[in-house]
This record gives sequence, structure tokens and C-alpha cells, in this order.
Amino acid sequence: MNYFVDEKSIVREIWKNTDVVLLIFAGSAAEFALNKAVDWLYFTGKIPTNPLERLFSTVEYAQKIVFAENKSALATIDKITQIHQGVEKSRGQTIPDWAYRDVLYMLIDYSIRSFELLERKLKPNEKEEIFNVFLRLGTRMGLKNLPTNFYDWEIDRNLHLENDLQKGKFTIHLFHQYKKHLGSFRYFILIQIQQILVPSIVHKQLFQFSNFPTITLLKLYKSGRKFKLDHLIKYIILPKKYKEELIRIGKFESL
Repeated sequence: MNYFVDEKSIVREIWKNTDVVLLIFAGSAAEFALNKAVDWLYFTGKIPTNPLERLFSTVEYAQKIVFAENKSALATIDKITQIHQGVEKSRGQTIPDWAYRDVLYMLIDYSIRSFELLERKLKPNEKEEIFNVFLRLGTRMGLKNLPTNFYDWEIDRNLHLENDLQKGKFTIHLFHQYKKHLGSFRYFILIQIQQILVPSIVHKQLFQFSNFPTITLLKLYKSGRKFKLDHLIKYIILPKKYKEELIRIGKFESL
């Protein structure tokens, strides 16, 4: 069978790991709150109203692409494109090309950062492979001015970080919503994780306090995985009503 992502690809190893996937979106949640195009989230109101529900919906779309047969994956990508086009039509504006690239770049960057934080350092060819998979996704969506290799992506990624981030009222409101839906304890854990995960330029704009205890917590978490306690920890960190969503994310772990 012809899959969109090769069955032996590092991308599959990353996106079947529930822990890594949750980190990818923890990092993305922090950075996107700073993005100058974050006002688009407020046009539909879906993410500000229920950011966790939207998170799991996005994960489901991503995993459908990564683990699907090529034809099915392309259909999912086309559906995502149509959804965005519908939002643009409703608002009477076009989402900027750089904003689309920002989101694509976040998926590449946090796939790498999250896997390396929890598992191991990635080899240069593995990073290139991650980039190539998301390049095909972006190309299918019709995104313009995409870099053609990982080296050029790193340069463009840094330019986007320097030019496209700005802390504003939407940033503050989104973080209030994260806290509202997670509760104080879970929100504290989220912030600790984000601090050690995001690029320095994101960290400087969002956080002003030390993240020293997080390294210790991370070591304890990794130790817990040896004794199969990681699933218990995930259920403690996330509200009970999202247990079914966690199970769906983890359905590819046995592949």
C-alpha cells in the first residue's frame, strides 16, 4: 500500500508517541498565541472558546495525514485547505502566506524539539525527512515561497520568529483560556513544559521566571515511563473529560 508517510519514517515514530504529540501542541500553543495572525483564531472563536477541544481535533487531522494511505491523506489535506478557504470567504480577507508558513514551520520545529526532549537527538537525515514530509503537506495546500531543504528552512524559520511574533491582547486572553480549561495545577505544568520547549525568542516574550524545577520533573516523568506510569501521569495532567481523546491519540502507538 502506498502511504503518504513511509511506514519506517521517523515522522511516524514521532507522531505515534502520545507524549511527543502533546508536547508538539504545548509548544505550538505558546508560540501561536504570540503570532501576529492570531486574530484569525478569534474570527471563528473556536480555539479561544475551547482550546483543548481544538487541540485534539488538530491532532486527529495530523495523524490522519501521517498514518493514512496516500490518497486518503491528500483528501484530508484538501479538506483542511477548504476549511481555511471557507473562513477566508466568510471574513472577506485572505490569510497571509507567511501565517500559513508559520504554522507549517511550527509543526516541523516542535516535532523535532519534542522528540529530542523526550527521546533522543535526531540525526541530520531524520530532520531532513521531517522537513520533506511537511514540505509535501505545504505544497499540497498551495503554500508559496517554501524552502526546498532543511538548511534553508532553518534560516527562514528564524526570520519568521523575528518578524511574526508580538505579545498582545489576544496572547494574554488565550493564556487565560488555557488556564480556565486546564485549571491552575495543570496550567502550571503546561507553562513549565513550554518554558523548556520553545525557542529563546518565544521564551523571552512570554516568560519571566525560572524553569529549573521542570528539568527535575521531566526526569521523574521519564523514570515513570519505565514502570508504565506515563499513562497514569497523562490522565492526571489532562482533565478527565479528555480521556477518550487521549486514547484516540494513542491508537497508533502499537504500530
